Amino acid sequence: MNEHISMRVNSARLSGIKGRTVRLPCKVLRLSDDIAIVEASDGGQVEIQRKNVDMTATYVEVIGNVVDASTIKAMATLPLDSEGELDMQLVNDVIELTFESRFDKLFPRYKDA
Repeated sequence: MNEHISMRVNSARLSGIKGRTVRLPCKVLRLSDDIAIVEASDGGQVEIQRKNVDMTATYVEVIGNVVDASTIKAMATLPLDSEGELDMQLVNDVIELTFESRFDKLFPRYKDA
């Protein structure tokens, strides 16, 4: 089952999981042709390699593979826009809770995460 996991992460959680598929809830800061700079829920900036991946919403969840501690190669995005701002502190609190061992049965993790 470990090969089908795509954990939600913040920028601090990217280090050490190179090559893994993740979900990064974030705010889009800047777009260029094939690159986006986003702000993760913990306030860190991440570069998204986004060739042929739409990122037109203000808040998105990037699903992609970790290239390095500050870069994700996007496979898809899900828009998270709602009426007004998204509470990114709350999003980050939930992400951090999923890494606590008491929730292992609810939120499976990568074996080495």
